[in-house]
Amino acid sequence: MSDALDTGLPFMKMHGLGNDFVVLDGRARNIQVTDALARAVGDRHTGIGFDQLALIEAGAGDAHLTFWNSDGSQSAACGNATRCIARFLMDETGRDSLHLTTARGDLFARDAGQGLTSVNMGPPQLDWRDIPLAHEMDTLALPIAGAPTATGMGNPHCSFFVEDAEAVDLDRFGPEHEHHPLYPERTNVQVASLIGPDHLRMRVWERGVGITLASGSSSCAVGVAAHRRGLTGRAVTIELDGGTIQVDWRDEGVWMTGPTAHVCDGVITRDFLDRIG
Repeated sequence: MSDALDTGLPFMKMHGLGNDFVVLDGRARNIQVTDALARAVGDRHTGIGFDQLALIEAGAGDAHLTFWNSDGSQSAACGNATRCIARFLMDETGRDSLHLTTARGDLFARDAGQGLTSVNMGPPQLDWRDIPLAHEMDTLALPIAGAPTATGMGNPHCSFFVEDAEAVDLDRFGPEHEHHPLYPERTNVQVASLIGPDHLRMRVWERGVGITLASGSSSCAVGVAAHRRGLTGRAVTIELDGGTIQVDWRDEGVWMTGPTAHVCDGVITRDFLDRIG
């Protein structure tokens, strides 16, 4: 599982707008994260609890990041975790910009001032093959009730634009669409309402997690989908359950800007690790 010290495995707890993460730093020691480890640590009753677990390792850029959902499945992208880790690394090095690598590809982060951190999540994936969807179709309006828009941000998204996002029963609506047969790798699900010019209210169901207070990649996907549908410009403000995030779709990719928090540091005990096996 790891070559962690006999005293256990150090971790950091972070969150971006309530989207929370356990972060492991594998730059100085080899840490092998298994699905079982991610599930055990992710349990909010018997573990630490998180929406995603992130592993920092040395890479071609300043660091390489890998992500797991709380059900043990992997995700190629996690925007808010990337922002949190970017802030940690910028504070550590004194730099104001970083080059990070992920399964999504090369991501670039920068200090946006006033305590905010920006990450370029790369160009959106708009072709059905890249998202991916089960077969060829128009990604702007899927053949699903409500005609949602499909977007890839290194992970798949299904964005519904509704009159009132608050009125949607997300506990039912989310899993129903996460497992829709059009999405062979499952999907993140968003419901969003236009509440002003270039201003959206959004709620999120994350695949492998459930309802989350925020989601960076979901925010990017909704910003892209809203512009494609003619609802907003390319720069939007999005109100999530956990707070406000800014999304700006530019030629070089989708920039996402918001606050981060480093909550605490701790140690996963050797006894806990041994029980996982």
